[in-house]
Amino acid sequence: MSSPHALFNEAILLLGGAVIAAPLFKRLGLGTVLGYLAAGIVIGPIGRLIADGEEILSVAELGVVFLLFIIGLELKPSRLWQMRRDIFGLGTAQVVLTGALLSALAFYSGLLTWQGSIVAGFGLALSSTAFAIQILEDRADMNTAYGQRAFSILLFQDLAIVPLLALTAFLAPGAERTTSFSWQGVGISVGAVVGLLLAGRYLLTPLFQIIGRTGAREAMIAAALFVVLGAATVMEIAGFSMAMGAFLAGLMLAESSYRHELEADIEPFRGILLGLFFMAVGLSLQLTVVAENWLTILIAVPVVMAMKSGIIYLLCRVAGSSKRDALQQAFLLGQGGEFGFVLFTTAAAAGVFSGPTASLLVAIVTLTMALTPVVSVLPKFLIREEAPEEMDEDFEGAEGAEVFMIGFSRFGQIAAQILLAGGRSVTVIDHSADRIRQASRFGFRIYFGDGTRKDVLVSAGIEKAKIIAVCTNKREITDQIVDLLQSNYPEARIYARSYDRVHTLDLRQKGVEFEIRETIESALYFGRKTLEGLGMDEIDAMAIADDIRKRDEARLQLQAVEGISAGRELMISAPMQPEPLIKPRKEAAE
Repeated sequence: MSSPHALFNEAILLLGGAVIAAPLFKRLGLGTVLGYLAAGIVIGPIGRLIADGEEILSVAELGVVFLLFIIGLELKPSRLWQMRRDIFGLGTAQVVLTGALLSALAFYSGLLTWQGSIVAGFGLALSSTAFAIQILEDRADMNTAYGQRAFSILLFQDLAIVPLLALTAFLAPGAERTTSFSWQGVGISVGAVVGLLLAGRYLLTPLFQIIGRTGAREAMIAAALFVVLGAATVMEIAGFSMAMGAFLAGLMLAESSYRHELEADIEPFRGILLGLFFMAVGLSLQLTVVAENWLTILIAVPVVMAMKSGIIYLLCRVAGSSKRDALQQAFLLGQGGEFGFVLFTTAAAAGVFSGPTASLLVAIVTLTMALTPVVSVLPKFLIREEAPEEMDEDFEGAEGAEVFMIGFSRFGQIAAQILLAGGRSVTVIDHSADRIRQASRFGFRIYFGDGTRKDVLVSAGIEKAKIIAVCTNKREITDQIVDLLQSNYPEARIYARSYDRVHTLDLRQKGVEFEIRETIESALYFGRKTLEGLGMDEIDAMAIADDIRKRDEARLQLQAVEGISAGRELMISAPMQPEPLIKPRKEAAE
Protein backbone atom coordinates (compact mmCIF):
# COMPACT_ATOMS: atom_id res chain seq x y z
CA MET A 1 0.00 0.00 0.00
CA SER A 2 1.49 3.34 -1.02
CA SER A 3 1.86 6.13 1.55
CA PRO A 4 -0.37 9.23 1.26
CA HIS A 5 2.64 11.27 0.13
CA ALA A 6 3.47 8.73 -2.57
CA LEU A 7 -0.16 8.66 -3.73
CA PHE A 8 -0.12 12.45 -3.96
CA ASN A 9 3.01 12.38 -6.11
CA GLU A 10 1.54 9.68 -8.36
CA ALA A 11 -1.65 11.71 -8.80
CA ILE A 12 0.41 14.76 -9.81
CA LEU A 13 2.35 12.69 -12.36
CA LEU A 14 -0.78 11.14 -13.86
CA LEU A 15 -2.64 14.44 -14.08
CA GLY A 16 0.38 16.14 -15.60
CA GLY A 17 0.78 13.37 -18.15
CA ALA A 18 -2.91 13.59 -19.09
CA VAL A 19 -2.76 17.39 -19.44
CA ILE A 20 0.20 17.17 -21.81
CA ALA A 21 -0.51 13.99 -23.79
CA ALA A 22 -4.26 14.17 -24.42
CA PRO A 23 -4.37 17.63 -26.10
CA LEU A 24 -1.13 16.89 -28.00
CA PHE A 25 -2.37 13.63 -29.51
CA LYS A 26 -5.79 15.14 -30.16
CA ARG A 27 -4.12 17.96 -32.04
CA LEU A 28 -2.10 15.46 -34.09
CA GLY A 29 -5.33 13.69 -35.02
CA LEU A 30 -4.40 10.48 -33.17
CA GLY A 31 -7.12 10.73 -30.49
CA THR A 32 -6.98 11.14 -26.74
CA VAL A 33 -6.97 7.37 -26.09
CA LEU A 34 -3.56 6.92 -27.70
CA GLY A 35 -2.35 9.99 -25.81
CA TYR A 36 -3.32 8.51 -22.45
CA LEU A 37 -1.69 5.21 -23.39
CA ALA A 38 1.54 6.92 -24.41
CA ALA A 39 1.60 8.96 -21.20
CA GLY A 40 1.17 5.78 -19.14
CA ILE A 41 3.98 3.99 -20.98
CA VAL A 42 6.35 6.94 -20.54
CA ILE A 43 5.54 7.36 -16.83
CA GLY A 44 5.60 3.64 -16.03
CA PRO A 45 7.64 1.13 -18.04
CA ILE A 46 10.01 3.68 -19.60
CA GLY A 47 10.44 6.36 -16.94
CA ARG A 48 9.79 4.02 -13.98
CA LEU A 49 8.22 6.97 -12.13
CA ILE A 50 5.28 4.79 -11.02
CA ALA A 51 5.92 1.13 -10.32
CA ASP A 52 2.52 -0.40 -9.50
CA GLY A 53 0.33 0.08 -12.54
CA GLU A 54 -1.99 -2.81 -11.67
CA GLU A 55 -3.05 -1.17 -8.41
CA ILE A 56 -4.03 1.97 -10.30
CA LEU A 57 -5.77 -0.14 -12.95
CA SER A 58 -8.04 -1.72 -10.34
CA VAL A 59 -9.26 1.76 -9.33
CA ALA A 60 -9.33 3.14 -12.87
CA GLU A 61 -11.68 0.36 -14.00
CA LEU A 62 -14.39 2.43 -12.33
CA GLY A 63 -14.11 4.63 -15.43
CA VAL A 64 -15.49 1.74 -17.48
CA VAL A 65 -18.27 1.32 -14.88
CA PHE A 66 -19.29 4.99 -15.16
CA LEU A 67 -19.04 4.80 -18.94
CA LEU A 68 -21.53 1.92 -19.09
CA PHE A 69 -23.87 3.77 -16.72
CA ILE A 70 -23.98 6.82 -19.01
CA ILE A 71 -24.54 4.59 -22.04
CA GLY A 72 -27.45 2.97 -20.20
CA LEU A 73 -28.89 6.43 -19.49
CA GLU A 74 -28.83 7.26 -23.18
CA LEU A 75 -30.26 3.91 -24.30
CA LYS A 76 -33.93 3.38 -23.49
CA PRO A 77 -35.23 -0.17 -22.94
CA SER A 78 -37.31 0.07 -26.11
CA ARG A 79 -34.18 0.86 -28.11
CA LEU A 80 -32.34 -2.03 -26.46
CA TRP A 81 -35.16 -4.36 -27.48
CA GLN A 82 -34.82 -3.20 -31.07
CA MET A 83 -31.12 -4.12 -30.94
CA ARG A 84 -31.76 -7.64 -29.58
CA ARG A 85 -30.90 -9.39 -32.86
CA ASP A 86 -27.53 -7.69 -33.10
CA ILE A 87 -26.80 -8.25 -29.41
CA PHE A 88 -27.73 -11.93 -29.15
CA GLY A 89 -27.37 -12.95 -32.79
CA LEU A 90 -24.35 -11.07 -34.09
CA GLY A 91 -22.74 -10.88 -30.64
CA THR A 92 -23.06 -14.61 -30.01
CA ALA A 93 -21.71 -15.49 -33.45
CA GLN A 94 -18.72 -13.18 -33.00
CA VAL A 95 -17.71 -14.54 -29.59
CA VAL A 96 -18.22 -18.21 -30.50
CA LEU A 97 -16.53 -18.12 -33.92
CA THR A 98 -13.64 -15.89 -32.88
CA GLY A 99 -13.08 -17.78 -29.63
CA ALA A 100 -13.13 -21.17 -31.37
CA LEU A 101 -10.67 -20.16 -34.11
CA LEU A 102 -8.27 -18.42 -31.72
CA SER A 103 -8.43 -21.40 -29.34
CA ALA A 104 -7.57 -23.80 -32.16
CA LEU A 105 -4.70 -21.55 -33.26
CA ALA A 106 -3.30 -21.39 -29.70
CA PHE A 107 -3.55 -25.17 -29.26
CA TYR A 108 -1.91 -26.11 -32.56
CA SER A 109 0.88 -23.61 -31.95
CA GLY A 110 1.99 -25.95 -29.17
CA LEU A 111 2.32 -23.17 -26.58
CA LEU A 112 -0.70 -24.10 -24.42
CA THR A 113 -2.70 -27.08 -23.25
CA TRP A 114 -6.18 -27.50 -24.65
CA GLN A 115 -7.66 -26.03 -21.46
CA GLY A 116 -5.35 -23.02 -21.59
CA SER A 117 -6.00 -22.62 -25.31
CA ILE A 118 -9.75 -22.35 -24.73
CA VAL A 119 -9.35 -19.68 -22.05
CA ALA A 120 -6.79 -17.75 -24.12
CA GLY A 121 -8.85 -17.96 -27.32
CA PHE A 122 -12.12 -16.81 -25.80
CA GLY A 123 -10.36 -14.19 -23.69
CA LEU A 124 -8.80 -12.70 -26.82
CA ALA A 125 -12.20 -12.81 -28.56
CA LEU A 126 -13.43 -10.07 -26.23
CA SER A 127 -12.90 -6.44 -27.27
CA SER A 128 -12.32 -3.32 -25.22
CA THR A 129 -15.57 -1.53 -24.45
CA ALA A 130 -13.68 1.46 -23.08
CA PHE A 131 -11.44 1.90 -26.13
CA ALA A 132 -14.12 1.30 -28.75
CA ILE A 133 -16.76 3.56 -27.23
CA GLN A 134 -14.27 6.34 -26.51
CA ILE A 135 -13.21 6.30 -30.17
CA LEU A 136 -16.86 6.35 -31.27
CA GLU A 137 -17.56 9.32 -29.00
CA ASP A 138 -14.47 11.20 -30.18
CA ARG A 139 -15.72 10.83 -33.76
CA ALA A 140 -19.39 11.50 -32.84
CA ASP A 141 -20.25 8.10 -34.35
CA MET A 142 -21.98 6.54 -31.36
CA ASN A 143 -25.45 6.94 -32.88
CA THR A 144 -24.51 5.91 -36.41
CA ALA A 145 -25.55 2.55 -37.85
CA TYR A 146 -22.06 1.09 -37.53
CA GLY A 147 -21.64 2.56 -34.05
CA GLN A 148 -24.86 1.00 -32.76
CA ARG A 149 -23.99 -2.39 -34.24
CA ALA A 150 -20.49 -2.26 -32.75
CA PHE A 151 -22.01 -1.39 -29.37
CA SER A 152 -24.37 -4.38 -29.65
CA ILE A 153 -21.39 -6.71 -30.08
CA LEU A 154 -19.59 -5.10 -27.15
CA LEU A 155 -22.65 -5.45 -24.94
CA PHE A 156 -22.88 -9.19 -25.58
CA GLN A 157 -19.14 -9.55 -24.91
CA ASP A 158 -19.69 -7.94 -21.50
CA LEU A 159 -22.43 -10.48 -20.84
CA ALA A 160 -20.18 -13.33 -22.01
CA ILE A 161 -17.61 -12.72 -19.26
CA VAL A 162 -19.91 -14.50 -16.76
CA PRO A 163 -20.03 -17.93 -18.49
CA LEU A 164 -16.37 -17.57 -19.46
CA LEU A 165 -15.33 -17.16 -15.82
CA ALA A 166 -17.43 -20.23 -14.95
CA LEU A 167 -15.77 -22.12 -17.80
CA THR A 168 -12.34 -21.15 -16.46
CA ALA A 169 -13.19 -22.62 -13.06
CA PHE A 170 -14.44 -25.82 -14.74
CA LEU A 171 -11.23 -26.18 -16.79
CA ALA A 172 -8.95 -25.74 -13.77
CA PRO A 173 -6.91 -28.79 -12.64
CA GLY A 174 -9.04 -30.96 -10.34
CA ALA A 175 -12.20 -29.12 -11.29
CA GLU A 176 -13.91 -32.38 -12.17
CA ARG A 177 -13.69 -33.40 -8.52
CA THR A 178 -14.64 -30.09 -6.93
CA THR A 179 -16.83 -28.24 -9.37
CA SER A 180 -20.57 -28.89 -9.20
CA PHE A 181 -23.66 -27.16 -10.40
CA SER A 182 -25.15 -24.82 -7.80
CA TRP A 183 -28.79 -23.86 -7.90
CA GLN A 184 -28.04 -21.44 -5.10
CA GLY A 185 -25.56 -19.56 -7.30
CA VAL A 186 -28.08 -19.43 -10.13
CA GLY A 187 -30.72 -18.13 -7.73
CA ILE A 188 -28.41 -15.41 -6.44
CA SER A 189 -27.57 -14.27 -9.98
CA VAL A 190 -31.19 -14.21 -11.16
CA GLY A 191 -32.35 -12.59 -7.91
CA ALA A 192 -29.73 -9.87 -8.21
CA VAL A 193 -30.82 -8.97 -11.75
CA VAL A 194 -34.53 -9.00 -10.88
CA GLY A 195 -33.92 -7.01 -7.70
CA LEU A 196 -31.90 -4.41 -9.55
CA LEU A 197 -34.58 -4.05 -12.22
CA LEU A 198 -37.33 -3.66 -9.60
CA ALA A 199 -35.30 -1.14 -7.62
CA GLY A 200 -34.62 0.86 -10.75
CA ARG A 201 -38.29 0.90 -11.65
CA TYR A 202 -39.86 1.67 -8.29
CA LEU A 203 -37.22 3.12 -5.95
CA LEU A 204 -34.65 5.19 -7.83
CA THR A 205 -36.92 7.88 -9.29
CA PRO A 206 -38.70 8.54 -5.93
CA LEU A 207 -35.26 8.66 -4.28
CA PHE A 208 -34.05 11.38 -6.64
CA GLN A 209 -37.34 13.24 -6.29
CA ILE A 210 -36.92 13.41 -2.52
CA ILE A 211 -33.31 14.56 -2.79
CA GLY A 212 -34.18 17.02 -5.58
CA ARG A 213 -36.78 18.77 -3.40
CA THR A 214 -34.14 19.51 -0.78
CA GLY A 215 -32.05 21.46 -3.29
CA ALA A 216 -28.85 19.89 -1.96
CA ARG A 217 -26.67 19.64 -5.04
CA GLU A 218 -23.92 17.67 -3.32
CA ALA A 219 -26.47 15.12 -2.06
CA MET A 220 -27.68 14.57 -5.62
CA ILE A 221 -24.10 13.90 -6.77
CA ALA A 222 -23.56 11.53 -3.84
CA ALA A 223 -26.81 9.72 -4.66
CA ALA A 224 -25.77 9.33 -8.29
CA LEU A 225 -22.42 7.83 -7.29
CA PHE A 226 -24.15 5.58 -4.75
CA VAL A 227 -26.55 4.21 -7.36
CA VAL A 228 -23.79 3.50 -9.89
CA LEU A 229 -21.36 1.89 -7.46
CA GLY A 230 -24.12 0.11 -5.55
CA ALA A 231 -25.54 -1.49 -8.68
CA ALA A 232 -22.06 -2.42 -9.86
CA THR A 233 -21.25 -4.06 -6.52
CA VAL A 234 -24.50 -6.04 -6.42
CA MET A 235 -23.88 -7.43 -9.89
CA GLU A 236 -20.27 -8.29 -9.04
CA ILE A 237 -21.43 -10.25 -5.97
CA ALA A 238 -23.92 -12.07 -8.22
CA GLY A 239 -21.11 -13.12 -10.52
CA PHE A 240 -21.58 -10.54 -13.26
CA SER A 241 -19.26 -7.67 -14.19
CA MET A 242 -19.49 -4.33 -12.39
CA ALA A 243 -19.86 -2.61 -15.73
CA MET A 244 -22.98 -4.67 -16.48
CA GLY A 245 -24.54 -3.63 -13.18
CA ALA A 246 -23.90 0.04 -13.93
CA PHE A 247 -25.34 -0.39 -17.40
CA LEU A 248 -28.56 -1.89 -16.02
CA ALA A 249 -28.85 0.94 -13.47
CA GLY A 250 -28.48 3.51 -16.24
CA LEU A 251 -30.99 1.66 -18.39
CA MET A 252 -33.58 1.75 -15.62
CA LEU A 253 -33.14 5.52 -15.27
CA ALA A 254 -33.13 6.22 -19.03
CA GLU A 255 -36.73 7.47 -18.96
CA SER A 256 -36.43 9.32 -15.64
CA SER A 257 -36.90 13.08 -15.56
CA TYR A 258 -33.56 13.24 -13.72
CA ARG A 259 -31.65 11.55 -16.56
CA HIS A 260 -29.86 14.66 -17.80
CA GLU A 261 -28.93 15.80 -14.30
CA LEU A 262 -27.52 12.37 -13.47
CA GLU A 263 -25.49 12.36 -16.65
CA ALA A 264 -24.08 15.80 -15.85
CA ASP A 265 -23.17 14.66 -12.31
CA ILE A 266 -21.41 11.46 -13.43
CA GLU A 267 -19.68 12.80 -16.55
CA PRO A 268 -16.69 14.46 -14.77
CA PHE A 269 -15.94 11.26 -12.84
CA ARG A 270 -16.36 9.18 -15.99
CA GLY A 271 -13.98 11.37 -17.98
CA ILE A 272 -11.23 11.45 -15.37
CA LEU A 273 -11.40 7.77 -14.42
CA LEU A 274 -11.62 6.59 -18.01
CA GLY A 275 -8.55 8.62 -18.92
CA LEU A 276 -6.85 7.11 -15.85
CA PHE A 277 -7.86 3.65 -17.07
CA PHE A 278 -6.12 4.13 -20.41
CA MET A 279 -3.02 5.46 -18.63
CA ALA A 280 -3.09 2.48 -16.24
CA VAL A 281 -3.11 0.11 -19.21
CA GLY A 282 0.09 1.79 -20.39
CA LEU A 283 1.54 1.66 -16.88
CA SER A 284 0.84 -2.08 -16.57
CA LEU A 285 2.64 -2.99 -19.79
CA GLN A 286 5.54 -5.26 -18.77
CA LEU A 287 8.42 -4.41 -21.06
CA THR A 288 10.46 -7.34 -19.70
CA VAL A 289 7.77 -9.79 -20.85
CA VAL A 290 7.68 -8.04 -24.23
CA ALA A 291 11.48 -8.21 -24.51
CA GLU A 292 11.66 -11.89 -23.58
CA ASN A 293 8.84 -12.91 -25.92
CA TRP A 294 9.18 -10.28 -28.62
CA LEU A 295 9.00 -12.74 -31.51
CA THR A 296 5.85 -14.44 -30.17
CA ILE A 297 4.22 -11.06 -29.57
CA LEU A 298 5.33 -9.75 -32.95
CA ILE A 299 3.50 -12.65 -34.60
CA ALA A 300 0.55 -12.93 -32.20
CA VAL A 301 -0.58 -9.28 -32.18
CA PRO A 302 -1.21 -8.88 -35.93
CA VAL A 303 -2.56 -12.44 -36.25
CA VAL A 304 -5.09 -11.92 -33.44
CA MET A 305 -6.21 -8.55 -34.78
CA ALA A 306 -6.43 -9.83 -38.36
CA MET A 307 -8.47 -12.91 -37.42
CA LYS A 308 -10.84 -10.94 -35.21
CA SER A 309 -11.29 -8.17 -37.74
CA GLY A 310 -11.85 -10.66 -40.57
CA ILE A 311 -14.53 -12.57 -38.68
CA ILE A 312 -16.30 -9.38 -37.56
CA TYR A 313 -16.21 -8.02 -41.11
CA LEU A 314 -17.77 -11.19 -42.57
CA LEU A 315 -20.44 -11.41 -39.86
CA CYS A 316 -21.40 -7.74 -40.24
CA ARG A 317 -21.64 -8.12 -44.01
CA VAL A 318 -23.91 -11.14 -43.56
CA ALA A 319 -25.98 -9.07 -41.10
CA GLY A 320 -26.49 -6.40 -43.77
CA SER A 321 -23.81 -3.78 -43.06
CA SER A 322 -22.29 -1.93 -46.01
CA LYS A 323 -18.63 -2.52 -46.89
CA ARG A 324 -17.60 0.73 -45.23
CA ASP A 325 -19.59 0.08 -42.06
CA ALA A 326 -18.36 -3.53 -41.82
CA LEU A 327 -14.74 -2.40 -42.17
CA GLN A 328 -15.21 0.29 -39.53
CA GLN A 329 -16.72 -2.24 -37.13
CA ALA A 330 -13.99 -4.78 -37.87
CA PHE A 331 -11.05 -2.45 -37.26
CA LEU A 332 -12.76 -0.84 -34.25
CA LEU A 333 -13.27 -4.18 -32.43
CA GLY A 334 -10.11 -6.00 -33.49
CA GLN A 335 -8.30 -5.46 -30.18
CA GLY A 336 -8.37 -7.41 -26.94
CA GLY A 337 -10.37 -6.10 -24.01
CA GLU A 338 -10.08 -5.17 -20.36
CA PHE A 339 -12.13 -8.23 -19.37
CA GLY A 340 -9.35 -10.33 -20.87
CA PHE A 341 -7.16 -9.09 -18.00
CA VAL A 342 -9.69 -10.44 -15.51
CA LEU A 343 -10.05 -13.77 -17.31
CA PHE A 344 -6.30 -14.39 -17.70
CA THR A 345 -5.55 -13.44 -14.09
CA THR A 346 -8.31 -15.78 -12.88
CA ALA A 347 -7.02 -18.59 -15.10
CA ALA A 348 -3.46 -18.20 -13.76
CA ALA A 349 -4.71 -18.26 -10.17
CA ALA A 350 -6.72 -21.42 -10.92
CA GLY A 351 -3.72 -23.12 -12.49
CA VAL A 352 -5.09 -23.29 -16.05
CA PHE A 353 -1.79 -21.81 -17.23
CA SER A 354 1.25 -20.23 -15.61
CA GLY A 355 1.74 -16.67 -14.41
CA PRO A 356 4.27 -15.81 -17.17
CA THR A 357 1.75 -17.03 -19.76
CA ALA A 358 -0.90 -14.76 -18.25
CA SER A 359 1.58 -11.85 -18.42
CA LEU A 360 2.30 -12.67 -22.06
CA LEU A 361 -1.42 -12.68 -22.91
CA VAL A 362 -1.93 -9.40 -21.03
CA ALA A 363 0.94 -7.86 -23.02
CA ILE A 364 -0.66 -9.02 -26.28
CA VAL A 365 -4.00 -7.51 -25.27
CA THR A 366 -2.34 -4.25 -24.21
CA LEU A 367 -0.50 -3.88 -27.51
CA THR A 368 -3.67 -4.58 -29.52
CA MET A 369 -5.34 -1.84 -27.49
CA ALA A 370 -2.49 0.55 -28.20
CA LEU A 371 -2.76 -0.13 -31.94
CA THR A 372 -6.54 0.32 -32.09
CA PRO A 373 -6.65 4.15 -32.41
CA VAL A 374 -4.26 3.89 -35.36
CA VAL A 375 -5.84 0.83 -37.00
CA SER A 376 -9.39 2.18 -36.68
CA VAL A 377 -8.69 4.95 -39.22
CA LEU A 378 -7.69 2.48 -41.97
CA PRO A 379 -11.20 2.20 -43.51
CA LYS A 380 -10.84 5.79 -44.71
CA PHE A 381 -7.91 4.72 -46.88
CA LEU A 382 -9.11 1.25 -47.86
CA ILE A 383 -12.46 2.35 -49.30
CA ARG A 384 -12.70 5.46 -51.39
CA GLU A 385 -15.88 7.42 -51.69
CA GLU A 386 -17.92 5.72 -54.35
CA ALA A 387 -18.69 7.93 -57.32
CA PRO A 388 -22.41 8.41 -57.87
CA GLU A 389 -23.83 5.95 -60.35
CA GLU A 390 -24.41 7.43 -63.78
CA MET A 391 -27.29 6.82 -66.19
CA ASP A 392 -27.85 7.77 -69.80
CA GLU A 393 -29.58 11.11 -70.23
CA ASP A 394 -32.66 9.94 -72.08
CA PHE A 395 -35.52 12.45 -72.23
CA GLU A 396 -37.74 10.55 -74.64
CA GLY A 397 -41.35 11.18 -73.74
CA ALA A 398 -40.54 14.27 -71.69
CA GLU A 399 -43.47 16.31 -72.97
CA GLY A 400 -44.08 19.73 -71.56
CA ALA A 401 -45.61 19.56 -68.08
CA GLU A 402 -47.21 22.33 -66.04
CA VAL A 403 -44.56 21.99 -63.32
CA PHE A 404 -40.88 21.33 -63.99
CA MET A 405 -39.26 20.05 -60.77
CA ILE A 406 -35.48 19.98 -60.24
CA GLY A 407 -34.45 17.70 -57.38
CA PHE A 408 -36.43 14.78 -56.00
CA SER A 409 -35.28 14.25 -52.42
CA ARG A 410 -37.74 14.02 -49.51
CA PHE A 411 -38.99 17.59 -49.97
CA GLY A 412 -39.59 17.20 -53.70
CA GLN A 413 -41.25 13.82 -53.32
CA ILE A 414 -43.91 15.18 -50.97
CA ALA A 415 -44.52 18.26 -53.11
CA ALA A 416 -44.83 16.13 -56.26
CA GLN A 417 -47.42 13.89 -54.63
CA ILE A 418 -49.58 16.92 -53.79
CA LEU A 419 -49.32 18.24 -57.34
CA LEU A 420 -50.22 14.91 -58.90
CA ALA A 421 -53.10 14.45 -56.47
CA GLY A 422 -54.34 17.86 -57.62
CA GLY A 423 -54.43 16.66 -61.21
CA ARG A 424 -51.35 18.61 -62.38
CA SER A 425 -48.63 17.24 -64.65
CA VAL A 426 -45.07 17.20 -63.29
CA THR A 427 -41.72 16.51 -64.95
CA VAL A 428 -38.84 15.77 -62.56
CA ILE A 429 -35.10 15.61 -63.14
CA ASP A 430 -32.63 14.37 -60.54
CA HIS A 431 -28.96 13.30 -60.48
CA SER A 432 -29.45 10.15 -58.34
CA ALA A 433 -29.75 6.98 -60.45
CA ASP A 434 -30.99 4.95 -57.48
CA ARG A 435 -33.64 7.55 -56.63
CA ILE A 436 -34.83 7.60 -60.24
CA ARG A 437 -35.20 3.82 -60.38
CA GLN A 438 -37.23 3.79 -57.17
CA ALA A 439 -39.47 6.70 -58.23
CA SER A 440 -40.09 5.19 -61.68
CA ARG A 441 -41.69 2.16 -60.04
CA PHE A 442 -44.41 4.44 -58.68
CA GLY A 443 -45.19 6.04 -62.02
CA PHE A 444 -43.39 9.38 -61.64
CA ARG A 445 -42.25 11.08 -64.85
CA ILE A 446 -38.64 11.40 -63.75
CA TYR A 447 -35.39 11.63 -65.74
CA PHE A 448 -31.69 11.47 -64.97
CA GLY A 449 -29.89 14.78 -65.49
CA ASP A 450 -27.87 17.63 -64.05
CA GLY A 451 -30.15 20.55 -63.21
CA THR A 452 -27.28 23.04 -63.44
CA ARG A 453 -26.93 22.45 -67.23
CA LYS A 454 -29.13 24.41 -69.63
CA ASP A 455 -29.05 21.73 -72.35
CA VAL A 456 -30.46 19.18 -69.88
CA LEU A 457 -33.24 21.56 -68.83
CA VAL A 458 -34.19 22.28 -72.44
CA SER A 459 -34.18 18.59 -73.42
CA ALA A 460 -36.43 17.77 -70.48
CA GLY A 461 -39.02 20.36 -71.56
CA ILE A 462 -38.46 23.29 -69.21
CA GLU A 463 -39.53 25.87 -71.80
CA LYS A 464 -43.15 24.63 -71.74
CA ALA A 465 -43.49 24.64 -67.95
CA LYS A 466 -45.73 27.15 -66.19
CA ILE A 467 -43.81 26.92 -62.89
CA ILE A 468 -40.25 25.76 -62.19
CA ALA A 469 -39.87 24.16 -58.75
CA VAL A 470 -36.27 24.10 -57.50
CA CYS A 471 -36.28 21.44 -54.75
CA THR A 472 -32.57 20.67 -54.45
CA ASN A 473 -31.25 20.17 -50.92
CA LYS A 474 -27.95 22.07 -51.13
CA ARG A 475 -27.89 25.84 -50.91
CA GLU A 476 -25.08 26.35 -53.41
CA ILE A 477 -26.78 24.12 -56.00
CA THR A 478 -30.10 25.92 -55.56
CA ASP A 479 -28.41 29.31 -56.04
CA GLN A 480 -26.61 28.07 -59.14
CA ILE A 481 -29.86 26.82 -60.70
CA VAL A 482 -31.78 30.00 -59.83
CA ASP A 483 -29.06 32.16 -61.40
CA LEU A 484 -29.10 29.97 -64.53
CA LEU A 485 -32.88 30.21 -64.83
CA GLN A 486 -33.03 33.94 -64.30
CA SER A 487 -30.30 34.63 -66.86
CA ASN A 488 -31.89 32.42 -69.55
CA TYR A 489 -35.58 32.61 -68.65
CA PRO A 490 -36.15 36.01 -66.99
CA GLU A 491 -39.94 35.61 -67.13
CA ALA A 492 -39.93 32.18 -65.50
CA ARG A 493 -42.00 31.66 -62.36
CA ILE A 494 -39.56 30.14 -59.86
CA TYR A 495 -40.65 28.39 -56.68
CA ALA A 496 -37.65 27.39 -54.54
CA ARG A 497 -36.84 25.41 -51.42
CA SER A 498 -34.56 27.47 -49.18
CA TYR A 499 -32.00 26.06 -46.79
CA ASP A 500 -32.49 28.45 -43.87
CA ARG A 501 -33.58 31.98 -42.96
CA VAL A 502 -30.54 33.66 -44.48
CA HIS A 503 -30.99 31.69 -47.70
CA THR A 504 -34.62 32.85 -47.78
CA LEU A 505 -33.50 36.47 -47.74
CA ASP A 506 -30.97 35.81 -50.52
CA LEU A 507 -33.59 34.14 -52.72
CA ARG A 508 -35.98 37.04 -52.20
CA GLN A 509 -33.26 39.43 -53.25
CA LYS A 510 -32.81 37.34 -56.39
CA GLY A 511 -36.50 37.84 -57.12
CA VAL A 512 -37.93 34.30 -56.96
CA GLU A 513 -41.72 34.28 -56.91
CA PHE A 514 -42.02 31.97 -53.91
CA GLU A 515 -39.64 30.31 -51.48
CA ILE A 516 -40.02 28.40 -48.24
CA ARG A 517 -37.61 27.15 -45.65
CA GLU A 518 -37.50 23.38 -45.53
CA THR A 519 -38.25 23.22 -41.79
CA ILE A 520 -40.54 26.19 -41.06
CA GLU A 521 -43.94 24.56 -41.55
CA SER A 522 -42.97 21.28 -39.88
CA ALA A 523 -41.56 23.22 -36.91
CA LEU A 524 -44.72 25.31 -36.58
CA TYR A 525 -46.85 22.17 -36.76
CA PHE A 526 -44.63 20.45 -34.20
CA GLY A 527 -44.94 23.39 -31.78
CA ARG A 528 -48.73 23.48 -32.28
CA LYS A 529 -49.12 19.77 -31.55
CA THR A 530 -46.92 20.15 -28.47
CA LEU A 531 -49.25 22.85 -27.14
CA GLU A 532 -52.17 20.52 -27.77
CA GLY A 533 -50.32 17.75 -25.96
CA LEU A 534 -50.06 20.06 -22.97
CA GLY A 535 -53.83 20.48 -22.92
CA MET A 536 -54.46 23.55 -25.11
CA ASP A 537 -57.46 23.61 -27.41
CA GLU A 538 -56.67 22.82 -31.07
CA ILE A 539 -58.14 26.10 -32.35
CA ASP A 540 -56.15 28.17 -29.83
CA ALA A 541 -52.94 26.33 -30.68
CA MET A 542 -53.53 26.90 -34.39
CA ALA A 543 -54.11 30.60 -33.76
CA ILE A 544 -50.75 30.89 -32.01
CA ALA A 545 -48.98 29.08 -34.86
CA ASP A 546 -50.63 31.38 -37.40
CA ASP A 547 -49.56 34.42 -35.40
CA ILE A 548 -45.95 33.20 -35.27
CA ARG A 549 -46.06 32.59 -39.02
CA LYS A 550 -47.31 36.16 -39.64
CA ARG A 551 -44.70 37.65 -37.32
CA ASP A 552 -41.98 35.66 -39.04
CA GLU A 553 -43.10 36.90 -42.46
CA ALA A 554 -43.23 40.49 -41.22
CA ARG A 555 -39.72 40.17 -39.82
CA LEU A 556 -38.45 38.70 -43.09
CA GLN A 557 -39.84 41.65 -45.03
CA LEU A 558 -38.24 44.07 -42.58
CA GLN A 559 -34.89 42.28 -42.84
CA ALA A 560 -35.08 42.33 -46.63
CA VAL A 561 -35.62 46.11 -46.55
CA GLU A 562 -32.83 46.62 -44.01
CA GLY A 563 -30.45 44.41 -46.02
CA ILE A 564 -29.50 42.08 -43.18
CA SER A 565 -26.09 40.50 -43.75
CA ALA A 566 -26.25 37.02 -45.25
CA GLY A 567 -23.77 35.86 -42.66
CA ARG A 568 -26.21 36.18 -39.77
CA GLU A 569 -28.77 33.58 -38.79
CA LEU A 570 -31.64 35.15 -36.81
CA MET A 571 -34.28 33.47 -34.72
CA ILE A 572 -37.92 33.84 -35.73
CA SER A 573 -38.97 36.05 -32.84
CA ALA A 574 -35.72 37.21 -31.27
CA PRO A 575 -36.34 40.95 -31.88
CA MET A 576 -40.10 40.78 -31.36
CA GLN A 577 -41.11 38.29 -28.66
CA PRO A 578 -44.86 37.60 -29.05
CA GLU A 579 -47.19 38.08 -26.12
CA PRO A 580 -49.16 34.95 -25.20
CA LEU A 581 -52.35 34.92 -27.28
CA ILE A 582 -54.09 32.48 -24.97
CA LYS A 583 -53.77 33.47 -21.33
CA PRO A 584 -54.15 30.98 -18.46
CA ARG A 585 -57.76 30.44 -17.46
CA LYS A 586 -57.25 31.91 -13.98
CA GLU A 587 -55.74 35.10 -15.38
CA ALA A 588 -58.47 35.34 -18.05
CA ALA A 589 -61.15 35.07 -15.37
CA GLU A 590 -59.68 37.97 -13.47
